Amino acid sequence: MPFRTTSARTTGARALAVGAAAVLLLAGCSDDPTPDAGSTPPPSAPSSGPTSAPIPTASTPSLTPLPTPSLSPLPTPSEAWPTPKVTGTPDADAPLANRIRFAIAKQVQVAAGRAASTKVTCPGIDDADQPGAHALTCTVNYAGKTFTGRLTVDAKQYSATYKFTSESVAIVKPKVVDAVQRAASGAAKVTCTMEDVTVVKHTAQGIACDVTTVENAVQPYRAQISGNGQVLVAKA
Repeated sequence: MPFRTTSARTTGARALAVGAAAVLLLAGCSDDPTPDAGSTPPPSAPSSGPTSAPIPTASTPSLTPLPTPSLSPLPTPSEAWPTPKVTGTPDADAPLANRIRFAIAKQVQVAAGRAASTKVTCPGIDDADQPGAHALTCTVNYAGKTFTGRLTVDAKQYSATYKFTSESVAIVKPKVVDAVQRAASGAAKVTCTMEDVTVVKHTAQGIACDVTTVENAVQPYRAQISGNGQVLVAKA
């Protein structure tokens, strides 16, 4: 994370014919002799057996799409998420160590996507204003999540330049979900495998997310986080 000071019926129908086994009943009196035994009885009415209709396929329920993000999609993904307002800027004449620590803390919060308590510890930083090149290891604690980075300072008599780099970057879940939602059309739900605040290596394969569409289909996506907190989304 480099920076510079310049900054988702069945119905069965079965018809039973009424009177399926209708029987003709004969009744009455007659003087005629009883018919001979063995004579052929009259034929019975034909019976109709049960029939069945095709079973329709159950329909898949449609889901409601997620609300449109508050900001319109912009040219670069990093601009789609609002920059958090970081407070506590030191005075221009504050010690160099204080200004460096704040600069690192601010950049971490901007990359993460939310202003939060951030502590930067760099052993030896209080002497970084001495002329010469300084290389320090810094520990950053952002919202309870910790990672390390390297700070280089090139100090001169009246000025100094410095740079902080790290393979890791902290990021908040809503920022990732927002980026995935913008990249996936017709999303009804976005689920990402991460905590509310997560530290990831921007050189790793990124964060796995699943998008449930309004047609109730699930599509896998992956969100790659750059060193400055930019979220790049692609189908997995």
